[in-house]
Amino acid sequence: MRVYSSSSTPAEHTAAAWAVVLLAALSSDVALAYSDDAGHSPTTPPPPTVAVPAPAAAPPGPAPRAVLSRKLIRPPGSDVGAGGGVRPHRVDDGCAGAEDIAIYQGHASPLPSGVPAYTVDVMNRCTGGGGGECAIAGIHVRCGWFSSVSLVDPRVFRRLGHNDCLLNDGQRLLAGETVSFEYSNSFPYKLTVAAATCVSRTAP
Repeated sequence: MRVYSSSSTPAEHTAAAWAVVLLAALSSDVALAYSDDAGHSPTTPPPPTVAVPAPAAAPPGPAPRAVLSRKLIRPPGSDVGAGGGVRPHRVDDGCAGAEDIAIYQGHASPLPSGVPAYTVDVMNRCTGGGGGECAIAGIHVRCGWFSSVSLVDPRVFRRLGHNDCLLNDGQRLLAGETVSFEYSNSFPYKLTVAAATCVSRTAP
């Protein structure tokens, strides 16, 4: 601590006191500044933001085409077989064998026991040719494991083996003639012509 002599004046005492106060204040500010910056690193300014251009929009493509549902158009006089397919009527002349045989199948009155029954009509649709040779014989039908609860005349329709049934006992069917029969089962069989042969009308 500084000791002043008795020879000092009051003004000198006052100036010395103010010097001590100023030094103490300056020391306090310096210490506070050091304590505020302790443990902190200088702040680094963030890197400048670079604007990224948005991708160009793709040019609009052609409008999608509307998908229209397909419709099955059946020509007049077309034949619908047991399988549900359409068999167009032939307009050319002459015998074509199996192509001239049309099979129609529909529902009949069920048996008293409730078993469903079905009617079958097999027709020779040959339009005729030179000399009217349109007789068709040896008509074989694809029939799976055909069986019937009710009796079917074997001379009209009978199963020879798996998927092979004989119509009309193999005899000829003239142009425009139809052979019909009924059978009964819990479900209908898919009946399609497998083979048929054109023969002479005068053949035995």
